[in-house]
Amino acid sequence: MESVDAATFDESYYARYYFDKKTKVADRQHVERLGAFVSSYLKYLRVPVRRVLDVGCGMGLWRDIVARHFPQARYQGVEVSEYLCGRYGWERGSVVDYQAQEPFDFVICQGVLAYLSPVDLKRALRNLGTLSHGALYVEAVTLEDYENDIVDEDLTDPLLFRHRADTYRRGLSRKFKNLGGGVWLSRRADVPLFSLECAVE
Repeated sequence: MESVDAATFDESYYARYYFDKKTKVADRQHVERLGAFVSSYLKYLRVPVRRVLDVGCGMGLWRDIVARHFPQARYQGVEVSEYLCGRYGWERGSVVDYQAQEPFDFVICQGVLAYLSPVDLKRALRNLGTLSHGALYVEAVTLEDYENDIVDEDLTDPLLFRHRADTYRRGLSRKFKNLGGGVWLSRRADVPLFSLECAVE
């Protein structure tokens, strides 16, 4: 069982899931609300944000959000899609094995991990622990989301793997504390937290 091939993420893929009003799954207003929530939470917790990595950045919807909430921060977009790298100028790379000279303060990984095979998912979750020494935002559709009828299967890409939520939680909890809402904080971060700000481990 292999991860979805990078060649899948071509112009026709983005036309269907991002540009066509009838079939798109990316809602700019939704991402704006989400970005405001995550950014406000990080500011409340006083997580310093100077370097931001958006791995699997797509069209870069988080770039303006980061600029608005953390104007002093540098945004780095990384994409596996050759088409998007050519169109937007992103750095080519995968969450599975992308490396940086130093870790980032805030890493965003939205809608990426469910395209990975179980083996690559484990590698990616470990790599996220290396890439962030601050905050991490993760969004991924899980098996339970399908079972609980949360997912609109008519719009959702059928190529997604249906990993259990606990697979993500276990993989991330080695290097991060779960703060809820998809927000995780590196265990290396020097940020004091009240007990009830963290999920039970």
